Amino acid sequence: MPFSVRQIHTTLWLVIGCSLVATALTIAQMFSLSKIVGRVFLAHGTLPQVMPLLFWLLAIVVVRALVIWGREVLARRGAVRVKVDLRQRLFAHLLRLGPAFCQGERTGELVATASEGIERLDPYISRYLPQIYLSVLAPLLILLFIFPLDWSSAVLLLITAPIIPLLMFLIGSYAEQHMQRQWLALSRMSAHFLDVIQGLTTIKLFGREMAERERIARISEGFRTKTMQVLRIAFLSGGVLEFMTTAAIGLVAVTLGIRLLNRGISFEDAFLVLLLAPEFYRPLRDLGTHRHAGMEGKASAQRIAELLETPLPVQSSATAEQRPEQPLTLTLTDLSYTYPDATASALQDVTLMLRPGTCTALVGRSGAGKSTLVNLLLRFLGAQGGSISVNGLPLAALPVEQWREYIALVPQRPYLFAGSVAANIRLARPNASFEEIERAAEQAGALEFIQRLPRGFETEIGEQGGRLSAGQLQRLALARAFLKDAPLLILDEPTSHLDPESEALFRRSLERLLPGRTALIIAHRYNTIANADQVAVLDAGRLVECGSPASLLASNSTFARLIESQREELPIL
Repeated sequence: MPFSVRQIHTTLWLVIGCSLVATALTIAQMFSLSKIVGRVFLAHGTLPQVMPLLFWLLAIVVVRALVIWGREVLARRGAVRVKVDLRQRLFAHLLRLGPAFCQGERTGELVATASEGIERLDPYISRYLPQIYLSVLAPLLILLFIFPLDWSSAVLLLITAPIIPLLMFLIGSYAEQHMQRQWLALSRMSAHFLDVIQGLTTIKLFGREMAERERIARISEGFRTKTMQVLRIAFLSGGVLEFMTTAAIGLVAVTLGIRLLNRGISFEDAFLVLLLAPEFYRPLRDLGTHRHAGMEGKASAQRIAELLETPLPVQSSATAEQRPEQPLTLTLTDLSYTYPDATASALQDVTLMLRPGTCTALVGRSGAGKSTLVNLLLRFLGAQGGSISVNGLPLAALPVEQWREYIALVPQRPYLFAGSVAANIRLARPNASFEEIERAAEQAGALEFIQRLPRGFETEIGEQGGRLSAGQLQRLALARAFLKDAPLLILDEPTSHLDPESEALFRRSLERLLPGRTALIIAHRYNTIANADQVAVLDAGRLVECGSPASLLASNSTFARLIESQREELPIL
């Protein structure tokens, strides 16, 4: 399980205690009822004679109802507390795992696990877990009461009781497999729904609406089939459980009837045992009922535990807070990294220096290792060979969160959250004033288009900034970099989706941002990297060339051939 019983240890025992008190009150209730029936039907007692017993019975019923209510409140609160804690832990762990992990997962499946998966733990915690203990303690309490009254009935109850747990064990292992498949089908369906919604434009463009509807129908039908299989097992096990319980109660009743006719037991004692027999089997029967819901929670819990146990890609060795002085000099020495299950290294023995106040352009064909190098600098991945140092300090010795305070990133596809323009820029520095946000937008060349928006900085831009153009998104990402004012600037192909006018505006804004910083730009377009101080060329994970753009173009270099091939394919370069 992804949580420890210790988290709800006190609550669990309070719930069990309330249930045992409710069981004791049930015994008292049945005892009073048997006395009332005996006095009325056998002793022909009048209403005044049985009135004290009736008031006593009413008081027991009221107190028992209050105890059961308290038990339910405690159980629910314990479950909610565990779910809140577990959701926070899971979300925090996903944040620590970072984008390198999430890129290999289906977002919809992760969302389903963090929402529906955790909610499915509720019946396991609030119902099934306490019932495991109650299925032993409550029948034992009833048995201890019956034994002095009628030891033969107590023995009969004791002999028939194990039938129900045995039945649950036989059916449970088979049902658990089907529940695991049901949860997997639900996760896949959630993931596919999210894919379809996010890719709605592409689906409409290629006229794939009908195909996607059919695919969703197939996935939904598969989930329905697996759900019905689980329900059939649940109904079958519930029916068999009820039959076995009823048969056991019937056996006790027949035995008591025969002994009553033979005057082997008094009516009051026989009637009391008969009233308590269903209560004796009830905790065992409830265990079977709650076990079905508990197994549903267990199926999702396995996935939650798997996520929580996923090792972090970056294990920091920082023991104390260290702050490198600005400006920053980054030194990469024999840097290597290989992705899991990959046959070739993404980076191999890369040695490079990024000096303060200079701009380094990182170029290479797709798959050369550029993004991997950036992920290592951002510490989304941990180097497997070699080292990265900052002003002579090993990067691994710096706390991850503190190191990222030194970095401003302008990605190829900036992500903007549903919210206002100001809120999205303020992500770079949450305590920034409006004047500082406005100044950053002006420096990034974004102020003009922001002021034309219906509500200016308070305009809602939609999910992923869907109401803005690519150039506007890029300028907002640049405004974040201005607002953060970090000494290390990383730009990942910032102009790849821009038209010439937007690109020219972006380059002018970039010229205001670069001075005094250590900058790394990943780019393919020559006009984006023409003013770089040095160009580092990656090929199949290796650094093959490093020099100024002019010197590399003047020679028969890999960089020159790469630029020439791009000019032939894209004349605008």
